[in-house]
Amino acid sequence: MSSQQRVAIITGASQGIGEGLVNAYRARGYNVVATSRSIKQGSDAGVHAVAGDIADAATAERAVKEAVDRYGRIDTLVNNAGVFIAKPFVDFTKEDFDYNFGVNISGFFHATQRAARVMLKQGFGHIVTITTSLVDQPIAGVPAALASLTKGGLNSVTKELAIEFAKNGIRVNAVSPGIIKTPMHTPETHAAMSTLHPVGRMGEVADIVNAVTYLEDAGFVTGEILHVDGGQNAGRW
Repeated sequence: MSSQQRVAIITGASQGIGEGLVNAYRARGYNVVATSRSIKQGSDAGVHAVAGDIADAATAERAVKEAVDRYGRIDTLVNNAGVFIAKPFVDFTKEDFDYNFGVNISGFFHATQRAARVMLKQGFGHIVTITTSLVDQPIAGVPAALASLTKGGLNSVTKELAIEFAKNGIRVNAVSPGIIKTPMHTPETHAAMSTLHPVGRMGEVADIVNAVTYLEDAGFVTGEILHVDGGQNAGRW
């Protein structure tokens, strides 16, 4: 395989936004290392599956090592894996806390640190993280304190790393979605969830994929939190 063919690592890659991202990067000619708990190796030789929990440092270690061993480089890391639990703040359990911080924070840290080491040696790379617009625009009736604690931290570190890596050829951005039609949300919830966006509908997987690929092409953009949320971030409605 030519070492000039671009390579992306995508976490949370087995369904929903992650699956859409794998397909989009393959359509662009990238080799993809796709990781999630349940992912299995398919027939596409350009997609290498790494099964494991991204909260476990060993999963990130394998994904990055196998990307370099197989393909010789890492151009892009998309931190898509994430969890969301909505419940009153006082009802969150230690298990909820550990689960959210494990996937959302530890998963980001392990994957990004290891990928960044490779990118620093290369002198180029792009890191994109999927967060949530609830961080900037809380919604009455959607109690999401753990999302704010974890995804809010990801927004902040996106800007910090964009500055830290700015002179090393590495861009760092985030996409901040509203509520997206994925297997996480059953069809009977769609009508109610549509009302949580000023435009009156949920987002589609393609909306987020298009935002990520825009950032992929936007060489002068770094430190950006790109809101793709049907107007949620604009304010009250």
